Amino acid sequence: MSYREWFDKHGKKHREIVDRLSHLSDEELIEYFRFDNMKKSEPEFCPLYARDKKCHDMEILNCYLCACPYFRFNDNGLEIVDGKSIKSICSIDAKDSSTIEHKSIVHLDCSDCILPHTEGYIKKVFSRDWFEIMSEVNR
Repeated sequence: MSYREWFDKHGKKHREIVDRLSHLSDEELIEYFRFDNMKKSEPEFCPLYARDKKCHDMEILNCYLCACPYFRFNDNGLEIVDGKSIKSICSIDAKDSSTIEHKSIVHLDCSDCILPHTEGYIKKVFSRDWFEIMSEVNR
């Protein structure tokens, strides 16, 4: 699955949940997206829920963003560096990010960065429209 396909599919799932929960306050909506609630209430939202596995090791993992607004991708490549196609980067060069290389393709590895899964950050960038928050991601 390409980045773009995942992005569109995930955004649609997110929108369906948010629309269904329009009666909740912003604070309640953010709390609803906590891992422990999502794995039982929205088991199709993430394949890790079925295994009770968190993508990041943190006590209160919030799945509202699931992807980071600082992530940048282009399925055709953002640039070529040393003969390798860079498909994704962190726009703020987060200290906890790294890369994964496969053949001549480089992808961003955000698995050690927890920023978008903290409720403080989610509140800072919050919108009920996930696509609005993520508007800069696809380049």
